[in-house]
This record gives sequence, structure tokens and C-alpha cells, in this order.
Amino acid sequence: MSTSHQPAPVPRTATGTFDTALHRAFGHPAGLLGRLGGWVMARGNAATEHRVVDLARLEPDETVLVVGPGPGVGLDAASRLAGEVIGVEPSAEMRALCLERCDDRVELRDGSAARTGSADDCVDVVLTVNNVEFWEDRAASFAELFRILRPGGRLLLSAHEKWLPVSRHELADEAAAAGFTDLQTWTWEPPGFAGLAAQLKALKPA
Repeated sequence: MSTSHQPAPVPRTATGTFDTALHRAFGHPAGLLGRLGGWVMARGNAATEHRVVDLARLEPDETVLVVGPGPGVGLDAASRLAGEVIGVEPSAEMRALCLERCDDRVELRDGSAARTGSADDCVDVVLTVNNVEFWEDRAASFAELFRILRPGGRLLLSAHEKWLPVSRHELADEAAAAGFTDLQTWTWEPPGFAGLAAQLKALKPA
């Protein structure tokens, strides 16, 4: 008679501790774990950050808002092309890393996709990489980004496809519900070990 051995269940306390550690490293980076998360993000996301900036085709007279810049790789790249660049980041640890990387070439704010602190119709481009999965209210976030974009402004979003809360097509539908048009969505495979990226481009009607 054979006996099958099932793996022991992971205690709830262990799972909770692991989730908290992930949140402190990547979701809302803080302390030593936040610094470690920033180091990982700066290296693992760099290719995608630069690709999104390239796709945006930024102009010297444009204002760009980066949602959740993390350690600031994309923020730095955007600041070398656009006239004014704003980073909206809820983590003080990540804002400090952004300042180390970008000096005074950018404006940094404590905020989020749903709470940017920007006026109506004041931004030409919104960029966000590996951040949408942390939006607590996606409808409110898309509405906020639509509000701050100037007519004809563009949104470029990229996220690890496996971590998306919904499919990229559903994400595009949510952006359309906020008023965005000319939606395009596709996947891109970054070099190295980064997972497949789901990417989305949308416009605010002129």
C-alpha cells in the first residue's frame, strides 16, 4: 500500500509576512527592503523604461508626467528629452532615489495615478511602467490621467503581463471608458530575464 505525501501547507502568518515583504520592496517601497527593491527595479525594468520613453517620441516643448517612477530610470530618460518632467510617487524611499538619479531636472510629488496633484489639461504625455497593478481604483486613475492630459495628449502604459489584474484588452476597455481613443495594445519581450510586457497606447481626443 503506497502512501502519497502532500506538501505541508504554508502557514498564513508566513504568507502574510511574505506579502508584506513584497509590498515593502515593490508595492510601496520602504526602508532597507525598499532600497533593495529599487535596485532590482532599476536593473530589471531599465529596458522597458527606455522603450516606453522611445515610443512616446517626446519633444523639447512637452510636459511629461511619470506615474510611479520607482528608482527613476524612465524619469531620467524622459528628462533628457522633454521640457518639463514630473514624477508622481507615493514612496519617499523611491523619491529619494529619483533625486539621486535625476538631480533637479525633475519635479517630484507624493501622489499616485488617482491623485497626481496636476491641473486640468496641463500634461502632454503620461508614462507608467509596472505600476498599474498597484492602482487601487483603476477607473478613478484612468479618469485622473485623462483629466490632466491636454487634448491630443497621449498615455503610454507598460506592465508585466503575468501581474496584470485584468487582461491587456480589458485594460484598454477601461481606458476607453475614461474617454481615451485610438487605443493600441500589444506585448513586447524585453531583453534578459524580464517577463513579457503588456503595453498600451491611448490618446485624449483633440
